[in-house]
Amino acid sequence: MKVNSRILAALGGVAVASLALAGCAGSGDGGDAQGGFLTIWVDADRAGVLEDVAAQFEEDRGVTVELVVKEFGDIRDDFVTQVPTGNGPDIIVGAHDWLGKLVQNGVVAPLELGDKAGEFQDVAVTAMSYEGQTYGLPYSVENIALLRNTALAPEAPATMDEAIATGNELIAAGQAQYAFLVGLDPNAADPYHLYPLQASYGATVFEITADGTYDPTKLALGGAGGEAFATQLAAWGAAGVLNTNISGDIAKEEFLAGKAPFFLTGPWNVPAIAEAGIEYSIDPIPTAGGQTATPFVGVQGFYISAKSENPIAASEFLLNYVGTEEVQTALYEVGGRAPALLSAFEAAQGDADVAAFGAVGAEGVPMPNVPAMDAVWADWGATEVAIINNQGDPVALWQAMVASIEGKIAG
Repeated sequence: MKVNSRILAALGGVAVASLALAGCAGSGDGGDAQGGFLTIWVDADRAGVLEDVAAQFEEDRGVTVELVVKEFGDIRDDFVTQVPTGNGPDIIVGAHDWLGKLVQNGVVAPLELGDKAGEFQDVAVTAMSYEGQTYGLPYSVENIALLRNTALAPEAPATMDEAIATGNELIAAGQAQYAFLVGLDPNAADPYHLYPLQASYGATVFEITADGTYDPTKLALGGAGGEAFATQLAAWGAAGVLNTNISGDIAKEEFLAGKAPFFLTGPWNVPAIAEAGIEYSIDPIPTAGGQTATPFVGVQGFYISAKSENPIAASEFLLNYVGTEEVQTALYEVGGRAPALLSAFEAAQGDADVAAFGAVGAEGVPMPNVPAMDAVWADWGATEVAIINNQGDPVALWQAMVASIEGKIAG
């Protein structure tokens, strides 16, 4: 077989998965693509798997596939810039919360999943949808949970009060240095990691509609729930439970050193924790405000350019090749993110860690993918920093944040 796909950047140590792809081309409804050319922008983590998929697609359909390796953080903005010029790719890998901006700029095309939509986790399809249309093929889901050092804390806490009390007892006994760890930024805190605690007060970002999507015209950060959360942030800051000088890297290292019973983090830190020999459990995030602590769920997937010259081939490549159990499993194995495809996700749950994070994520909500979020993040994070560091009345600071965000959204 002659392989025409090209990796246009060094892949370093990326493993190339061996995929059982034979026969997968007839598994969906992507049409009958024959001949032509596809360019795909992908990051190094996914490139090795997609090289095998592209080779199979070329053999089956005669479509030349070129993989261009880019830094993940550059893909969205480069895509928005280049698609209108006609120089952009046919397909990109990306995060679901890019979607609002992609649609707003007219650079992404809807993708008709059809019956295949039911083969994916509901939260994944919802995340890849905007204003009633689906725009991408999801391949992974991820969320944070509570990592517990079981040698220090044998029982999972139901509430933040219980967690902090356990941590303080351990500190008093000289067995721990921190009651609770979560990585924060000195200038932006971390609204993503703190969101489940905020949500437990009933303070979502935007109002959530009946179909599970967000109404970007109705900011929900304010009100009694948001103000109660702000008051609690100040109390945690004053008590040292939250510390903006403890970054994500510091929090990780201190947990690895056995200095805290609890660490609010995601699956990306689990391999290091296991390697360090920490006996751990992955638990639901304890409530602070009485309601369920619902984390944001992040979904990654693939988008088709609105200017693709070969949209039928692009759609078939995603639906019938990337959307298979073999490929979704291979992407999970190299990236560590749980598969979005239900059959692959169920198989992956043989890994207890995947199952545990999945159980927590089942209570979560997709991170907002609406363009209005661009007006939220900066004020949200800066206000959390000010409140945690007791730089003013927490309720007044929170109210000022809400007013500022509403003004920016209104334009």
